Amino acid sequence: MTVRELLARITSRELTEWMAYERITGPLDSRLRTDISAAIIAATVANSASGKAKAKPRDFIPTWFKRKKTPAELWQEVMKANAALGGGVQTSDERG
Repeated sequence: MTVRELLARITSRELTEWMAYERITGPLDSRLRTDISAAIIAATVANSASGKAKAKPRDFIPTWFKRKKTPAELWQEVMKANAALGGGVQTSDERG
C-alpha cells in the first residue's frame, strides 16, 4: 500500500495512534521482528557455551527506549505527530 492510499483510508488520528503504539512495542510487521529470532538464537548459543542455562531471549532483545515515558509524555508525542500530519483535536461537542 502506498502512503497516499494509507492516508486515504485512515484518519490522521488513527495513524498517529498506530505510530505511538509501534514506538512502544517495536515494529508491527512480524517480518521486521528479526530481533526476536536473533535473541532466541543468541540465548541458545550463550547457554550452550556456558553450561548453565541462565540466559533468556529477552536478555538479547534491544530496548526500544532507554526509559519509560509517562502517559503525559506519550500523549504529547501523539499530539505532536497528529499536528505534523495535519490532524486536529475534536472536542466532545464537535463529535456529536
